[in-house]
Amino acid sequence: MTEFARQHQSALSKFRIVATGTTGGRVLDACPDLDVTPLKSGPLGGDQQIGAMIATGDVGMLIFFIDPLSALPHDVDVKALTRLATVYDIPMALNRATAEHLIDFR
Repeated sequence: MTEFARQHQSALSKFRIVATGTTGGRVLDACPDLDVTPLKSGPLGGDQQIGAMIATGDVGMLIFFIDPLSALPHDVDVKALTRLATVYDIPMALNRATAEHLIDFR
């Protein structure tokens, strides 16, 4: 995610970014000028915090990179988050190619 943020910093600077704690901290370290709000770590409830924000209409797009070749320790939370994005019809990217299309489109 940090490489993606560095490469697309100009486009991402147009957005208010909300991220799970670890990811948000890493993005802020790599791109301190971005507007990033880190929440709790994913396994400690950060995914659920983002899910609640989707349900209340406070998230307009979801970029959530996953490694399809690795087991996720909080797989249930990730599935719930993607389910909410689908239910609330939020544009969602789970890989870099889709994320690039979303940020270019917006």
